[in-house]
This record gives sequence, C-alpha cells and structure tokens, in this order.
Amino acid sequence: MNLSIIKQTLEEKFGFKAFKPGQLEAIDAVLHDFDTLVMLPTGSGKSVCYQLPGYLKEGLVLVISPLLSLMQDQVERLKKAGERQVAALNSLSSYKEKKRIFNNLNNLKFLYVSPEMIQYDFIINKLVEVPLALLVVDEAHCISQWGMDFRPDYLKIGEVKEKLNNPVTIALTATATNRVREEIKNSLKMDAEHTKEVIYSVNRDAIKLKVEICEGNKKEKLKEYVKKLQKPGIIYFSSKKMADEYAQELRSELGLLVESYHSDILTDDKIKIQQQFIENSIQIVCATSAFGMGIDKSDIRFVIHYHVPSNPEMYLQEIGRCSRDGKDGIAILLFEYGDQYIQKRLQEDALPDKTLLSYVYKNSHNLKFNQEDPKVQIAQYYQTSKVPLNVASRQIEIRENLKSDQLEFMIQYIWHKGCKRSFILGYFDEILDTTTSNCCSSCNSKLEQIFFEDESISIVNKNVDMNWRNRLKELYKIDDESIKNRKI
Repeated sequence: MNLSIIKQTLEEKFGFKAFKPGQLEAIDAVLHDFDTLVMLPTGSGKSVCYQLPGYLKEGLVLVISPLLSLMQDQVERLKKAGERQVAALNSLSSYKEKKRIFNNLNNLKFLYVSPEMIQYDFIINKLVEVPLALLVVDEAHCISQWGMDFRPDYLKIGEVKEKLNNPVTIALTATATNRVREEIKNSLKMDAEHTKEVIYSVNRDAIKLKVEICEGNKKEKLKEYVKKLQKPGIIYFSSKKMADEYAQELRSELGLLVESYHSDILTDDKIKIQQQFIENSIQIVCATSAFGMGIDKSDIRFVIHYHVPSNPEMYLQEIGRCSRDGKDGIAILLFEYGDQYIQKRLQEDALPDKTLLSYVYKNSHNLKFNQEDPKVQIAQYYQTSKVPLNVASRQIEIRENLKSDQLEFMIQYIWHKGCKRSFILGYFDEILDTTTSNCCSSCNSKLEQIFFEDESISIVNKNVDMNWRNRLKELYKIDDESIKNRKI
C-alpha cells in the first residue's frame, strides 16, 4: 500500500498528520496480511492500528472487546468522527437492534462484540456470510489475565477465528510480558511464520511513581492526598463496598464531586458516570478494576491505589490511565501491612479447588452449585473441553502459583529501596537506562508535592458544596434566615 495513501487516510479519518511510534509498523503489517501482535503503552493510539487499515481493506472489521463501557466508548468516538457504519453487539442489545445489525452486516464497517456473544453459532454463521477485513482482539492481555479465572470465553477466540476462516488478526495490549505474549499468540492460533510483533516499552515517563507506607493512618493519608492533588483522578479499591463508602466520605467531608464505579452499578449509570468524568462534571471516581479500560480521557492527573494490585500487569494498566496528554501525573500506592492478605483471599476465591473440580467432573449434568459462580464456570469449561481431570487440576495449580508469584512481586516493589521504575520495568524484561530526580518516591521522597494544587487558583474546587442552601448563600450573599423565608 502506498505510504501517501496511508497518510492521507490518517489525516482524513482521524485528523492527524503524523503517526505515533509503532502505529505505522502495525498498520503496514496488517495491510500485508500478517497476523500482528501490538504492544503499545496506554495513550499511544492503538485503535488507529486497526481502524485505519480497516478503511483501506474491503470488508467488515470485527472487534472483540472485553467491557461494555469500552465498546460504548469506541463506538461513540467513531460516530463523532463521522463513521455511521458502526455497531455494538452485546448483552444489552435489544432484539430489534440485533435484527437491524444482522440485516445490515454487509454494509457495516466496524462491529464490536463481546467474547461471550461471539461464541453463538448463529452469530458465527451470519459472520461467515460476509467478507471480513480484519479480526481485532482488543485488550488482548485479558486472554491471560481473565481467560482462566474470570472469563473462559476469552480462551475460545482462537476457535472462533478458525470458524471464521482465519481472517487476518491483530491483537492489541498495553502490558504483556514475554510469557503473556506467547499465551496470546498460542490462544489466537497465530502462526509463527506469518505473525509480526510490534513491541514498545511499557514505560511512561510522565507518570511518576509513589509508594506510601502507612501505619494505621491510610484513610487519613488518602484524604490528605485527594484534598491537595491536582484533579481529576481515580482511586482504585479491591472492595466494592469500600469504593461506595469512600466516595460518600469524600463528597460529604471534602465537598468534592465524587462517584463510585463497580460491577454492581447499573449499566446506564456506569455510562453516565463515565461520561460525566470525561466531561469533568465528576472530579474523582472511586472504582474497582471494572473502571477505566479504554476511556478516552487525556487529563487524569493522579491514580491512587488504596489496596495493593494483584499483579504488575494490572498495576501498569490502571496507572496508565493517567497522563495520556503527555503532561506529568502521579501514581500513588498506599500500603499498610496486612493489605496483601486481601489479595490472597481474592485469589483463593477466584479458582476452583480440587474438591469442586472433581465434583463438577462427576456431576456435570446435575450440579447443585450456583452455575453463575466463576469457579464453577471454570470447572465446567475444563470438563466440557474434555481436559483430563488431572491435567485440569495441574493447570489450575500452576495458575495459583503464578498469581502468588505476581502478588509477591508487588510486595517486593513496595519495599524496594532503589528506583521503583527500574524495578517494575525489570518484570517486563526491560532495562531503564537513566533516571531523574522526579522518577519515583525512592528518587524523591517529596515527589507528590509537585502535584499539589496551587491554593490561589483552586478555591472553587476546594469549596465545592452540593448543599443547595450553602450554594445560595455563596452565590447571593444571604443568610440562613433569608433562605427560610424565600419560596423556592
């Protein structure tokens, strides 16, 4: 494909005159019909890597995307850019919408689907009838991170690829070790001789790394940081209940515009919160890991982890939502001794033990357990895939050991006295050539102060008050008695 045509398409469709690092390499590989694995840091424009060649190739671009919010964001962005032939197919799609999509498949350019939805034979049979320009697996690290212990349907995408007559495939991620990249290629049945890799560093210089060791004062430390730091920001919790509680406390005690976000929030409310955050109607989101993937918000200034993340991949994914505009931001990890046991308990609850696995194998047609339980689903996946019980048991044991090692690495990261950035990059087999005084909290113990708001220009933010009486008093300079006497 002529380079001038590619650049012309970049400007016409996306409004850019130059490619970001890695984009042109990925686009060129796909246009030459190579399966391609792309690892580019968050904010580097991975969507262009499949959307641009999609416009230059005949047929439908089928995008497998892990989260409803991520699909919604991608579809809305394409529509805002003027693309009308785009749709999303997931559990929220009405019968009427699904029918419209299937009747219009030949005219669509982009179709976003969930890993679960793409498993249905009816949908696969419909897709086989239309030419596919490209199969896209977005957030491909989920194959490794979620495939076994959260959503087994991710492990079946390779089978779907074969049923769709092996279209050119591009897998995209921001963080993946060599081991995870091999898992992705094997799972997606990417042939070594016909696969290209576009791999860039996971390092983001603009995101400064801070670890705060707390001694019984973690809640106070959080509030202190939230009060002083430039906004907007995200605070991650391992507990949905705590995300709700802290959002309420930050609203009532600090007068900030804060909402919580997790899997129990209704889908419509999730979309609303996400949009309000993007538009800065919300300053802070208290969230579980369900929030943030693919959100197109460039000016997030801080990401705080109240609980230690389960692994380095997840940690870099989540802090990577900061500083997408290239301006400096800060990632703060608050740690109190004993926090690691929260993750250990979550890990124990994520995978079936030998007793449950054996029971499912022996009673697959008469299960008395809750079949919505992820542990039961994992056991059923192995059983229906006809994996021998001893093999399944061994694979789960290996997975448990891996998760334990990943958590142990995070604990080592917390206590590491040397450069934090250099240490965590080592996990991804990268070497940091140079460090700066503002690299991390080991290099500058007062690092966070760089990101404190200038009090002279933050009076409005510090005094946001959702109480209508106080707002009236502030705006109209009236006292409480005057408000009582007004008819409003």
